[in-house]
Amino acid sequence: MRSYLYHDRIHSGLDDPITTIDGINIIRGIELRVQTDTQRIDLLGYHVEPTEELTSEIARLQENRINRAQKIIACVEAEFGVSLDIDPSSGIGRPHIATAIDESHAPYDYKEAFEELIGNDCDCYFAREITDVDEGIRLLKDACFVVGLAHPLRYDDPEAALQVTDKLDAVERYYPYGTEINTSIVDRAIERNDLLVTGGSDAHNKRFGQAGLSKSQFEEFSTMLHP
Repeated sequence: MRSYLYHDRIHSGLDDPITTIDGINIIRGIELRVQTDTQRIDLLGYHVEPTEELTSEIARLQENRINRAQKIIACVEAEFGVSLDIDPSSGIGRPHIATAIDESHAPYDYKEAFEELIGNDCDCYFAREITDVDEGIRLLKDACFVVGLAHPLRYDDPEAALQVTDKLDAVERYYPYGTEINTSIVDRAIERNDLLVTGGSDAHNKRFGQAGLSKSQFEEFSTMLHP
């Protein structure tokens, strides 16, 4: 079983919440960024059957993403007299723009583009609209079988992020942080709020990532998706 969760949108190639392809069950989902009182966090919705309200919110967010990307691209092109080989479309984010900058004649590679040009507070940075956390939870709860918190140890304040899990079903316990991490605060939240355990690879290219659950964790999660 695999799940596909795109930022602020639903995979257009999956017509049903669960699709079987070559013997593998593909779970349709969504990753929704939301704003708390102190920081932005990501919510994961599994087995999504979009409601009218969620569809409307996704459309609003995607329109804002495209408008924001156009502003960033125009700023970079004007600053360096280059033409970026990128067409703003649904799902576009700064990583796509950073890749286009890296491949252009602008004097920045991918990492430098974020650090010096399009990252937060940089000259070509423009903020995008974010859904409120309570609204986001409500929208996903109405549309998804399971709603969880993504990569809890990536945030500036993991403890505050994990407080949200008292309103959720799951937390992404397994995630490739790229460094050794202490998951004790995540484990305490799982026990405290009786959460399902999920795992995500955060794969953004053509290669599948890996992030696995134990057999019992997988069976418990799978049962929730096949009530």
